[in-house]
Amino acid sequence: MHPSMNHLADPMNDNTSTFLNPTRASDYFGCMTFSGDTMLKRLPSDVFAKLQRTISEGSPLDPAIANTVAVAMKDWAIEHGATHYCHWFQPLTGISAEKHDAFLSPMADGSAIEKFSGNQLIVGEPDASSFPSGGIRDTYEARGYTAWDCTSPAFLMKNPSGIITLCIPTAFVSWTGEALDKKTPLLRSIQALSTQAMRILKLFGTDKGVTHVAGTLGVEQEYFLVEREQFESRLDLALTGRTLIGASAPKGHQLDDHYFGAVPDRVLMFMAEVESRLFELGVPVKTRHNEVAPSQYEIAPTFENANIAVDHQMITMQVLRMVARKHGFECLLHEKPFAGINGSGKHNNWAIATSTGVNLLDPREETHTNMQFLVFLAAVIRAVDMHADLLRASIASAANDHRLGANEAPPAIMSIFLGDMLTDIIDQLEHGTPKKTKSGGELDLGASTLPQIPRHASDRNRTSPFAFTGNKFEFRAVGSTAAVAWPNTVLNTIIAESLDVIATELEKKAGRNPSEAKLETAVKAVLKDVIKKHRRVCFDGDGYSEAWHKEAEKRGLPNMRSTADCLGAFATKKAKDLFAKYKVLNARELAARHDVLVEHYCTVLGIESRTLVQVARTQVLPAALRAQEELATTVSATLAADVDCAETQAELKAYVAMVNELRSATKELETLSSRHHKDEVAEMRFLRDSVVPAMDRVRAACDALERVTPADTWPMPTYAEMLLLK
Repeated sequence: MHPSMNHLADPMNDNTSTFLNPTRASDYFGCMTFSGDTMLKRLPSDVFAKLQRTISEGSPLDPAIANTVAVAMKDWAIEHGATHYCHWFQPLTGISAEKHDAFLSPMADGSAIEKFSGNQLIVGEPDASSFPSGGIRDTYEARGYTAWDCTSPAFLMKNPSGIITLCIPTAFVSWTGEALDKKTPLLRSIQALSTQAMRILKLFGTDKGVTHVAGTLGVEQEYFLVEREQFESRLDLALTGRTLIGASAPKGHQLDDHYFGAVPDRVLMFMAEVESRLFELGVPVKTRHNEVAPSQYEIAPTFENANIAVDHQMITMQVLRMVARKHGFECLLHEKPFAGINGSGKHNNWAIATSTGVNLLDPREETHTNMQFLVFLAAVIRAVDMHADLLRASIASAANDHRLGANEAPPAIMSIFLGDMLTDIIDQLEHGTPKKTKSGGELDLGASTLPQIPRHASDRNRTSPFAFTGNKFEFRAVGSTAAVAWPNTVLNTIIAESLDVIATELEKKAGRNPSEAKLETAVKAVLKDVIKKHRRVCFDGDGYSEAWHKEAEKRGLPNMRSTADCLGAFATKKAKDLFAKYKVLNARELAARHDVLVEHYCTVLGIESRTLVQVARTQVLPAALRAQEELATTVSATLAADVDCAETQAELKAYVAMVNELRSATKELETLSSRHHKDEVAEMRFLRDSVVPAMDRVRAACDALERVTPADTWPMPTYAEMLLLK
């Protein structure tokens, strides 16, 4: 154990539920990562300087330093108790992957030493045949490569048994060099965004000392906790991550008493341990609180470079699941684990910053004079309008279909919330030269003991899928299980394209090195044109309202309600040209992602439908028949005693009808689930149009039976039981 961690209780090896951390988090933050002071202390100064240039400036990695870095990294890992290392990557499964190799290397004389070379650090070779590839790799074509991403720190992951592994973030590509992961296109999109953003900075003369521009990211994570024992008693939860049946509990979130309420003691202990684990891994988690639904919670970090934030988000999901089990919980990350109450999202807070730390989406006080900010704002507006279909498709999944458009999440219509201040400025731009910036002023709370507080110039809008929130955009439609690399790849690419278009127009009108006056004239003309063409995507009202759906249709905005409606966006010529132009994905790589997403949708619904049939046939129906038999016995005994029991007879008749409805619905679903189409797009639409409604019918039959079946007969934990943590 690292010296700075000696003060910590080791919860992974502690049989009690106590987690004590009496010292400051800053004392051990990042102690399980090979970064910062650790690298500075362990690497020669020239090697450290070269590696830092690659990390901070994006300069090419010098292969000559690899051996030195590898030895230092190995020694550091072994000192912490690691015996193995792995190349940690993000295949198209949506989760992370790793193959462990031992440092131990046998010698000819029968002894052994620990070895780790620069080549082993830089390149790995996992099997590439069994991961989703969308046809890039056939089963017999097994060779793939992982390549070290030195911009994301290597880290030590400790499992519940205390086994520590050195994890090295990497990209994953095929033998042909095509991307088989979510990291590679993300890095390409970051580079494309930087290239085009630098053109804008150069026009404004603000590029001095700036080596590159990168997306910054802070990803909020919502999740549910249920008792582990109850989770294991629910086949649907165990196999699909959500309850396929379940009658609503008498109390859900009607009273809004869970939201931001006092965190239950056991949950707080769990949260504290999660945070401490993440602090060790350098994940800057900042916020924890109860969410809207009972047993629902949230964890949120501060902003980081997008590439690192994406890796940290994957780590966060892994740690949440791992620590939950130690505390007797199961962490549910599914978008909709329980019907009838709020589901879970993953708010993707995105901005753009220079290498010198300037946030290019910070409007500053006199926003109407900040022309550079307005150019970047206009680029975002144009991108979301031009590529709403791609943005919607980037967050599409069978799981997220349960959440989008409900009164808990943004609608499937992609729109931008700007708020009063920015809306007023774009109004001014559209009709001439902006003259003023709206101010929020101060709020007088009416009590002398309370301070006057500054009021923001704009409110916030929780119904918007893409909202400006002061100095960033919050992409609220991302689902809670999503690997955020993909939506951010799409976001970076469409913004890069808009910056390219705007920069080209400005260069045409003002030249590459314009005077201030000439540039201002060109900027106003270009912004006016962009706003006129694309402000239809801006909407500050209630995104849940039926009126907005009608208004959006009038504006010509797409409303892609389901995954089956929107994945085709990745198969269009527009998408192929876009991703190819900015070298993010070639045609085959993009087609592969379309095919993988379609296949994933079909596979998930196939698993869910078969699971539901099994639950209905082997759990619900037998329980219902037992209850029916007991009720029939009661009726027979009552009639034999010559006592009137008309109401009980009516109950029996109604119960038998419900059982028959379950039989009929289950048979229909079983028949539909056995049908398949060779064409996966046709299969996807068939599942949406036929299988999903059949699943809804089985669920309705099961839920109706649950409401009237004796509690001691019902075969699984109910919503009321699962949503009440003890």
